[in-house]
Amino acid sequence: IVGRRSSHAGAAMHPSYPIIYVRGYAGTQNEVEDTVATPYMGFNLGSTKLRQHHSGTIESHIFESPLVRLIKEEGYIDAYRDGEALPRGPVAARSIWIFRYYDITSQDLGQNARKEIEFHAAQLREFIRHIKDATAEDWPAGVPFRVNLVAHSMGGLVCRCYLQNQAIPGLDGRPATAWTDKAVDKFFTYATPHGGIEFRRGLGWVSGFRDFLDINNSANFGPERMRAFLDLPQDQPLNSVPDRCLPAERIFCMVGTDAHDYAAAGGLSRRSVGPLSDGLVQIENATVKGAARAFVYRSHSGHYGIVNSESSYQNLVRFLFGDIRVEGRLLVDELTLPPAIRRAHAQGDKIRASYHFETVLRVRGARWDLSRRLVDEHSAIFRSFDDMMRRDRPRHPHLFTSFLARDRRRNRRRRSLGFSVDLAVRVPDYEVENRFWFDDHYDGGFLFRDKINLDLTPRDQGSWSLRYGFDSRTPNRATTRITGNEQNGAVVFELPLRSRTEPGLSARLQLTCSRWNTG
Repeated sequence: IVGRRSSHAGAAMHPSYPIIYVRGYAGTQNEVEDTVATPYMGFNLGSTKLRQHHSGTIESHIFESPLVRLIKEEGYIDAYRDGEALPRGPVAARSIWIFRYYDITSQDLGQNARKEIEFHAAQLREFIRHIKDATAEDWPAGVPFRVNLVAHSMGGLVCRCYLQNQAIPGLDGRPATAWTDKAVDKFFTYATPHGGIEFRRGLGWVSGFRDFLDINNSANFGPERMRAFLDLPQDQPLNSVPDRCLPAERIFCMVGTDAHDYAAAGGLSRRSVGPLSDGLVQIENATVKGAARAFVYRSHSGHYGIVNSESSYQNLVRFLFGDIRVEGRLLVDELTLPPAIRRAHAQGDKIRASYHFETVLRVRGARWDLSRRLVDEHSAIFRSFDDMMRRDRPRHPHLFTSFLARDRRRNRRRRSLGFSVDLAVRVPDYEVENRFWFDDHYDGGFLFRDKINLDLTPRDQGSWSLRYGFDSRTPNRATTRITGNEQNGAVVFELPLRSRTEPGLSARLQLTCSRWNTG
């Protein structure tokens, strides 16, 4: 599924549909002109820096850009022909298209006028219809026309407007209803503010000021405008996708967690939105409800930007072309407390504590992470004391949803898919009756901490199997074999986890695996 193929056979075409890249917000007119002056509008930007460590050292890694990698590894071509932004064709079906919606805003190439998101969404619909016509000669017979949308920042809101707004204006007499086209197979977003852009506590007045003035369409990131162009009623969250739209399982959200390296506006942006962000978009606002997501220590843009990231690219190609979807959840069976806290809780004292779950997801043989959520990077999964102690609360944290692909370039005979989960549960800071509990507390401890190595073997016939191992016992090896149980079209594995310490936890790592890109 990941290798190069001819696009002239129906089975080979799926899922390598045309890819449309939709860039993010250009705030000033100078940024607009810089944007329209480049052919690929940022999709061609690479990086030489994998990450910056807390020590300040830089880890080097050459990432050529999403555009170049898709050309080199997946057999795609760019759609430009003879200097035309909209070539009439014929263009290969496996092609990359840049939706240049800012051209109309340019002083040199357009009308020097800002347009609303609804206008750009209507343009996107016409753009997709143009791609259908331009690739028609290369499209396999009997295969429905589809495209994949890949968007950065505000580009994701343009795509959502196209997908879910029933009343965007028609162009050239075309029907106004966009979502009935059903032309989108998958939708991938980098750092899109699906829940809007907010400012940290004490700066709420800045949001109101922004939305009132609406300078350069900046109100597009506020709740009132978002509800209008996303066609959402007041009782639905901004990050919700209606059933009429693309199903949430066909959407993937890449979330940045590095606010420190976002340098826009001289650092004013990252100071305004706070550390729980990529420097512009808060972590909690960067996902669609019910969609798959991954977290990466990258900023909104720049040298450590989320688009020019190896980790983001690996999630992109696995989501678009991968073989298996894997969902990880921690089922907590028992959570023990220190004796003094247990006695206080039993006698009805008010206990407060914050449980943080850290996960790092990697694939076999890789230097990069598929997903990374750590306390030190302000991205760990949070549960309160009441969440963990009461059965009617969200007790079991969802750890990750990821997509795996067989790497046929390295080992064509290997049927298994190797990955690992670095899992840690921090010892919380306990408060008893609003007073911090100092007795027998050592900061920085863990209720559980281990790397779990996993080797999944899906089968066309017969039961799927999984081998697993813990680094604390068999480093970098998966030694114990278990067979999964079929449930609702998926295969479910449960791995027992138990702390060796007190306080600690007894839990199960539940992996729900299903085939991806099957038709």
